[in-house]
Amino acid sequence: MKALIVSIAFLFVAFTCMMAQIPSVKVEDSKGAQFNTSSLINHKTPMIISFWATTCKPCIRELDAINEQMPDWLGEAEFRVVAVSTDDSRSTAKARSMAEGHGWDDFVMLYDKNQEFMRAMNVSLTPQVFVVDVDGKIVYSHTGYAPGSERELLKAIQKLQK
Repeated sequence: MKALIVSIAFLFVAFTCMMAQIPSVKVEDSKGAQFNTSSLINHKTPMIISFWATTCKPCIRELDAINEQMPDWLGEAEFRVVAVSTDDSRSTAKARSMAEGHGWDDFVMLYDKNQEFMRAMNVSLTPQVFVVDVDGKIVYSHTGYAPGSERELLKAIQKLQK
């Protein structure tokens, strides 16, 4: 009986996460202009959304790994990467500089200085990564980073291409 209750709870949480949609929140883009997160949904290209912070070493390692693999991955599937800095307004300049220094030029860079998008996406720890389909539905999510776990992102993207 206990196993049944745990299984039902797990399925409910999994179903809720998978049916979640990208919320509409205003953040800054790489040029400092207001950007509405709902405009990320273009009904053409799935995306990886990664929440990161300048003080989070695993976040930086994960984004570097994605950046390194991205040219090969784009040969296998079409997608975009959205990197959302959760640094506050005092650290935004450092986040912009770090993104530039790491060569994350192919990423859509967003700066969530008030952590509104972070809260709307129910992110409590970084790195938190989502794979989102063309309609803005979250189809995969994970927290934390271990070397090689970025391959799960490609698998999730490839499933959307079928």
